[in-house]
Amino acid sequence: MGDKIKAVVLAAGKGTRLQQEGITLPKVMRRAAGRPLLDYVLQALSFLPREDILLVVGYHKEDVLAAYPDYPAAEQAEQLGTGHAVQCALAGLKGFDGSVLVCCGDMPLMRRETYESLVRTHQEEGNWCTLLSGHSEEPLPYGRIVRDGAGDFARIVEDRDCTPAERAIRELNAGVYLFRTQELRACLGQLRRDNAQGEYYLTDVPALMLSQGGRVGVCDRCTPQEMLGVNTPEQLAQVEALLTKPS
Repeated sequence: MGDKIKAVVLAAGKGTRLQQEGITLPKVMRRAAGRPLLDYVLQALSFLPREDILLVVGYHKEDVLAAYPDYPAAEQAEQLGTGHAVQCALAGLKGFDGSVLVCCGDMPLMRRETYESLVRTHQEEGNWCTLLSGHSEEPLPYGRIVRDGAGDFARIVEDRDCTPAERAIRELNAGVYLFRTQELRACLGQLRRDNAQGEYYLTDVPALMLSQGGRVGVCDRCTPQEMLGVNTPEQLAQVEALLTKPS
């Protein structure tokens, strides 16, 4: 698919709200329709060789590593946000000068075709960063994609920080990105955790790249279903119902 691509799958989370049921597995190892959530994500990424898909593990990392021994891994020992998780992956990307696809291990409905559309958009436009977005009329607590007067990407505003006008924006950040690795390294080093969560936000990187003269694009090919992640027992039941729904 053109330039060299590697993937980083964020799979370090504990899934605290999922553990209300007394199950202590890492979030990505919770099962939907008989398979771990991570299994669906890795299947959708199968257009890449396994050695080019790096898992960022943390909570009960041994469970993930035992289930997926053929994949390289990096450890996020302390949970300091998505930007920190990708920082932890950088050692596994040493010497790599292609682009890195960053996605979440708890989004089992994302399709291979959507990841491939993101890659094509990124390569055709020559972007430093390409974000995956989608439109939904549901009140999902996702970041909003704010565009400028020309319709180009301006910034991401987290749901908790939205003004009423920004909250009305229906184009949502899916949390999946493709970054040029060299520029990603530089911007990750500039992240700060002076926010309410005290975390390093990966969502700050696209605006940083834009401020440095880089091109940031948006691939708006994500469906509302694909955007669904799993943080609660109710969401796990929801994605399981969609996975088992007759086509």
